[in-house]
Amino acid sequence: MNAAAYEGSTSQTRDVTINIRAKQNQRDLIDQAAEAQGKSRSEFMLESAYQKAQEVLLNQCFFTLNEPQFQQFLDLLDAPPVPNEKLHTLLHTPSPWE
Repeated sequence: MNAAAYEGSTSQTRDVTINIRAKQNQRDLIDQAAEAQGKSRSEFMLESAYQKAQEVLLNQCFFTLNEPQFQQFLDLLDAPPVPNEKLHTLLHTPSPWE
């Protein structure tokens, strides 16, 4: 399920229950964060867990290469970036906090 699918499903009736046990200090911290965002504990926990699940899965990328392909891959990673105007602008634009 992608983010758009999740976002669209929030208006639908939820039909699956997720139960977890937590320590008192963990629940208190979660409640404090949920309140800071104007959300219920359930809303906050579901959104947080969903975002973390997406992050974990998006960071999982497995591909196989033979030795020459792997060396070519490493060479490309080690090569300096090809100069271009957008990269130049990005690297020379001050950050908003500077």
